[in-house]
Amino acid sequence: MENQSSGKTPIKVLLADDHQLFREGLKRILNMEEDIEVIGECGDGIQVLEFCNITKPDIVLMDINMPIENGVEATQKLREMFPEVKVIILSIHDDESYVFETLRKGANGYLLKDMEAESLINAIRSVCEGHAFIHPKVTGKLINQLRRMTYLNETGAMTETAVKEAGVKFVAGDNNPLTRREAEVLRLMAEGKSNKMIGEYLFISEKTVKNHVSSILQKMEVDDRTQAVINSIKYGWVTL
Repeated sequence: MENQSSGKTPIKVLLADDHQLFREGLKRILNMEEDIEVIGECGDGIQVLEFCNITKPDIVLMDINMPIENGVEATQKLREMFPEVKVIILSIHDDESYVFETLRKGANGYLLKDMEAESLINAIRSVCEGHAFIHPKVTGKLINQLRRMTYLNETGAMTETAVKEAGVKFVAGDNNPLTRREAEVLRLMAEGKSNKMIGEYLFISEKTVKNHVSSILQKMEVDDRTQAVINSIKYGWVTL
């Protein structure tokens, strides 16, 4: 069914959560939007893969805690089997470790179940357009964790092996549009460094850093540093 007001095909959404009552409430909310259509419901990760094999949704709203196969495992397999399908994690967990893990597995967004309906709808539209969307509460914890890791690295509180395993580093890839210098700036951004700190670290002016940051945001098609860092983690350019 097409959206009669705009002539565009609605965003097809699959709900993956083991609580039927929650799915029903979510379905009612989303189907009130002319540009969003819930095309199916699943109670575990295996069902998600089976459903996507038959009818490919645009977006899967995925809970983490599901039986048989959890949302993290299902996200990884889904991204491998159907890379065109986008995944938004919708969870009760606001711990940054869950965010790191799901982004590594290929999730395009991470939302909390207590968020407002309007924010959820905007997130679905944003992810469908190719953007990453992370709940503000979780984003703050994500950035704080990066800064804690940087502090431990710079103060020597971690062993050399631990820093190598847990520290932030940049990983080059065939789809990476950034120059070597931009890659260095992005890595330092991911560590939570300010423009001034990046300039001092790389022995370049703060104005030059700002120019590099602007170029990074433009190439990555994001509006701010946080989204650039989040996307770099999602794409595998920065590992934690």
